[in-house]
Amino acid sequence: MTINIKKCTFEDLDLLQKISIETFKDTFQNQNSPAAMNDYLDSAYNLKQLEKELLNNCSEFYFIYLHKEIAGYLKLNLNDAQSEKMGNDSLEIERIYIRGKFHKQGLGKYLLNKAIGIARDHNKEKIWLGVWEKNENAIHFYEKMNFVQTGAHSFYMGNEEQIDFIMTKTLI
Repeated sequence: MTINIKKCTFEDLDLLQKISIETFKDTFQNQNSPAAMNDYLDSAYNLKQLEKELLNNCSEFYFIYLHKEIAGYLKLNLNDAQSEKMGNDSLEIERIYIRGKFHKQGLGKYLLNKAIGIARDHNKEKIWLGVWEKNENAIHFYEKMNFVQTGAHSFYMGNEEQIDFIMTKTLI
């Protein structure tokens, strides 16, 4: 199995938008109203928003490839780019998505380990993420990877408020 991870650049903007929309819809469209889904996709994954995120020095995007085919992506936030004030000793995994046909091949674990390595390279003490309270498969996966729930916050899908569990892993 040939797995490669590539840091995204500005030249990847269109592909990043495509894979972001595809994986988000595949993961959440069956549990949300079409209106809320469209509102969220329009605001979170429009080219201007993704360009802003790509150009932020405290955010990083990575594509993961399996046999030279894009299988998913990862978005990390450091310091002030974190979506919650977790401190400069923390790194946030804001997005970690694998395309449907690549599920159950260990790629999520591969990306998670990449994030942990980057956190350690930046001398971070903790790594954290938000996961929808109804995403039981993801919660179970993170628990297997030694993340624990340390809080919760609101996440808005369009105008609909949802709850994300904040899960944290201590690295030291």
